[in-house]
Amino acid sequence: MFQAIREAKNHVYLEYFIFRKDSVGTELIRLLQEKAQEGVEIRLIIDAYGNWKAPHPISASQLDSIRGLGIDVVFFDPIRFPWIPNMLHRDHRKIVVVDGRLAYTGGMNVADYYLHGTERTGPWRDMQIRLEGPVVSEFAQIFEKTWKRTLHTDKKDSCNRVSMDQNPVADVLHYNKPSKDDDNARVIVVNREPGKDSKKMRRAYVSAFDAAQHEISIVNPYPTNTRSVRRAMKRALRRGIRMRVMVSSNMDTRITPEVVAMEMKKMVRRGAEVYYYEGGFHHTKVITIDDSVAVLGTTNLDGRSLRYDYEVSAFVFSPKIVVQLDSIFARDLQQSERLTKENFKQRFSLKRRFLGRLFQPIKGLL
Repeated sequence: MFQAIREAKNHVYLEYFIFRKDSVGTELIRLLQEKAQEGVEIRLIIDAYGNWKAPHPISASQLDSIRGLGIDVVFFDPIRFPWIPNMLHRDHRKIVVVDGRLAYTGGMNVADYYLHGTERTGPWRDMQIRLEGPVVSEFAQIFEKTWKRTLHTDKKDSCNRVSMDQNPVADVLHYNKPSKDDDNARVIVVNREPGKDSKKMRRAYVSAFDAAQHEISIVNPYPTNTRSVRRAMKRALRRGIRMRVMVSSNMDTRITPEVVAMEMKKMVRRGAEVYYYEGGFHHTKVITIDDSVAVLGTTNLDGRSLRYDYEVSAFVFSPKIVVQLDSIFARDLQQSERLTKENFKQRFSLKRRFLGRLFQPIKGLL
């Protein structure tokens, strides 16, 4: 991604939930400054809450300093008293668009720990994808709309979003399956905005799970799910679909591991294979379905992502991509332990099981 930015000729648009001014962030800012001096338009959106909750947040004075380097940077929805209204709908996307020809998205923010991990989580595992072709314009439009909204100049919805009422994900899976010999991938970009097609992301995942015929593999850090997604997963299991779910033994938040554990216990009882990754924190958000589709993006399978936050996911219809991702999944299984009814109590003490049950009612907000 850094190399793509070095080669930019016209513009670079960046949208992040967390952008720390550590060694990685400082290096990226230096690179963006160089490009700005070359006449490349640089626009950067940072979610204000994501910045506020991260260690070493960017201060107002540092923000002014960054602007002085020729980088047009704004905070998305700044935190203001009484604070609570600002906490709900956050911009959790991670998008980079270079010259309208390349786009990047996935789970990775800008921070050192994405490379080196943390003392609490150990090594950090994550993934982002690079896309080329007509699909890049979708990401550019999503960014531009968010930019206008942040500057309070968005008078009209400029995003050419696909209506999930048409179930394009299911349609492609059922009627227009990609060829294994086709090097080009068809991509459907699903953009979630609170208050506008707010159920779109959930419907997309439900459509994909309902269309599965053989196997579903999921890697997600916080799969507490929502009712509609949970029911779709149940239906898949009842149809005899093999479902594998990978979560992390180590997580970056408190309470959430216990809540996830209770959900995973239910998944095992329903017939899913649940694996706990022991090699660090797996922050990746990836799903593969059969040999047809891969879902990659910023969306967690929890209430925050599916009900409240601004998110984006790419549904990539490409057998070749699925093979690559499934091979990574298989490799990660070597560092994972399967969750069973017998070892559940060994993994989670009575105290942790109590906390998991206690916070189940509010899992949609965690």
